[in-house]
Amino acid sequence: MKIHQPLLFILSFAFTFAASLVAPAHAHHSDVGINMESLVTIKGVVTEFDWRNPHVYMLVEETDEQGEVVEWEVQLGSISASQRRGWSSDYVVPGDVVTIEANARLNGDAYAILESLEREDGRALGTSLERPDGSAVAVSIAGKWIADTSSYPDYPGGYDGLFIALLSINDKARQAAAEFDPLSDENPNASCDGRPTPGAFVSTNLYLMEIEIQEDEDLIMIRSERHAEERIVYMDGRGHPSSDQLFKTGHSIGWWDGDTLVVDTTNFPFHRSPYQTGVPSSTHKQVVERYRLNEAGTHVEAEFTLEDPEYLTAPMTHARLLTYAPNAEMFLSECDPESASRFLVR
Repeated sequence: MKIHQPLLFILSFAFTFAASLVAPAHAHHSDVGINMESLVTIKGVVTEFDWRNPHVYMLVEETDEQGEVVEWEVQLGSISASQRRGWSSDYVVPGDVVTIEANARLNGDAYAILESLEREDGRALGTSLERPDGSAVAVSIAGKWIADTSSYPDYPGGYDGLFIALLSINDKARQAAAEFDPLSDENPNASCDGRPTPGAFVSTNLYLMEIEIQEDEDLIMIRSERHAEERIVYMDGRGHPSSDQLFKTGHSIGWWDGDTLVVDTTNFPFHRSPYQTGVPSSTHKQVVERYRLNEAGTHVEAEFTLEDPEYLTAPMTHARLLTYAPNAEMFLSECDPESASRFLVR
C-alpha cells in the first residue's frame, strides 16, 4: 500500500476503556499522568521560553526549602490558543521572575501544565480564550469558524473525553487500548501524527476551521489551525480511489444536498490512537460530515458520523454549532516534532 503524505488521571486510557465507557477521564495526550485535581505553586526564574507548536514550553528554576535548585518544565497551550489569550513569543523572557500555578506530574517529575502565571511586576498572563460574539453574518459556509462550546456537552477530558463518551467500541479496541502506553513513543502525538478526520472538527473548540469554496476548480478546501492541516474535498462527481490508495488525511469527496455540504472521507491509513485513547482506527474507517449555514447566517450547523467496523460496534454521531469568525486570524503553524515529544517520560 502506498501512503500519500501531502483530578488524578484515571490510571491510563487502557483501564478507562477496558472497564467502561461511562467513567470520565482526563486523557488528553498532554495531561496523561498529570494530577488535574490540585495545583502546585512554582516561584522561580525563567531560563527558557520556547514558542513552538503543538505546545509552548518554559523552563523555570526554583530554589526549594533546602536551597537546591529544581528546574521545572512547564507546558502551555499551542501558539494559536496562546495568542488568543493575549500572549506573544516575547511576553516572558529568560531572567523574568514568575509565580506559576500548575498541575504537576503524578510521578514526582518536575513537569507541569500551566494554569496561571504572574510576573514579578504584577502582570498576569491571560487565561480566557478570545471568541467571536456571534453577531457577524456570513452569506455562505465559506469563511472561518470556531465552535460555540455551549452547543454541546462539556465532556470531561476535552478531545478524548468526547470520544470516550460517544464511541461504542468492541473487544479488539479494548484490548488495543489496554496495551497502549500514552507516555511512550507509541503515542502518535509525539511525532506530530495526531488527529485525522474528524480531528479538525472536534478540535474547533480551540482551533479555527476555514472553509474555502473554489467553484472554478470544483474544489472545497477545509483547513484547521491544528497542525496546519489542509484537506481537499473534490466536488466534481468523482468517487473514491481503490482501497490500496491511502492518504494521511483521508480522501474526501463532496456534494450539495440542497443547502447542506456533505463531505464523505475514506481511504485512511491505520492510525494507532486517533482519539487519544489508545483505540486505533482502521483502513475501513469512514467519516461523513454535514455543514449548513443557519438562517441568521451567524453559525454553521455541523455534524459528523464516524464508522469503523474493525473497532466500533455502532456509528458515532456528534453535532455542534460553529460561530462565524471573519475577523479572527488563522495561525497555521506546523507541528514541531521536538516540541510534540517533550511530554514523554524517557
